[in-house]
Amino acid sequence: MKQAKILIMAILLMFTVTAQAYAVSNESIGWGFKKGGDGEQAQAGKAYDDLLAKYEAIYKDSPDEKVLYLTFDNGYENGYTEQILDVLKKEKVPATFFVTGHYLESAEDIVKRMVKEGHIVGNHSWYHPDFTRVSDERLKEELRKVKEKTAEITGQKEMKYLRPPRGVFSERTLQLAKEEGYTHVMWSLAFVDWYTDKQKGWQYSYDSIMAQVHPGAIILLHTVSKDNADAIGKVIQDLKKQGYTFKSLDEFGQTSKKEPNKESKDKKED
Repeated sequence: MKQAKILIMAILLMFTVTAQAYAVSNESIGWGFKKGGDGEQAQAGKAYDDLLAKYEAIYKDSPDEKVLYLTFDNGYENGYTEQILDVLKKEKVPATFFVTGHYLESAEDIVKRMVKEGHIVGNHSWYHPDFTRVSDERLKEELRKVKEKTAEITGQKEMKYLRPPRGVFSERTLQLAKEEGYTHVMWSLAFVDWYTDKQKGWQYSYDSIMAQVHPGAIILLHTVSKDNADAIGKVIQDLKKQGYTFKSLDEFGQTSKKEPNKESKDKKED
């Protein structure tokens, strides 16, 4: 009888712990969306839109202004990030680089240059795990180590943007990241560019970007790609010709608002 009571208590305890652990859903979500193009925005669907909005996560800005946000994922250095930085400097374009612990430890000088030239360094985790498969404590540790190492290397004290490894997240990880002061930055324009042994030439990268571009796009590129490094200059120049401007994530949501009837007032004064 005593053993039966102990078993019942153990089962009840198990259910209690499980309920606490999953008070917010930890169902794994692999980020995906219907691609944009021809000026039409990418669409993730109402369910994802609502979930991201609940935790102030982002993947695209307003469709009303031709603004773009350039972001890069830096898991490891493959020799092309400085070429990309050269182009960004020449074109006066800001970007956000999401780095891992490995990148911080193996490419310190490049990370220093990112910050020195006015770019943002974001958090891509220390070991690049699936956040939905690690504990709350481990997730917080992953974020803390990247933030502290970045501050040590560059002096960038603040870190508020996070891109989850592999684009995998859950409501639980969205909530935890928000509690730690992070904004999840997903994306609305991307393509397969990370296989270093399957590069197809700059035209592939250029065409892939130009085919999907839309107002408010957050563009995700990987710096390990030679195609991207060779294409990025022409991409930026041609998008500028189309009337697009590139902004920092710190300017996200700050679409310009014209003063009502300003044009007509100016004409009357003339």
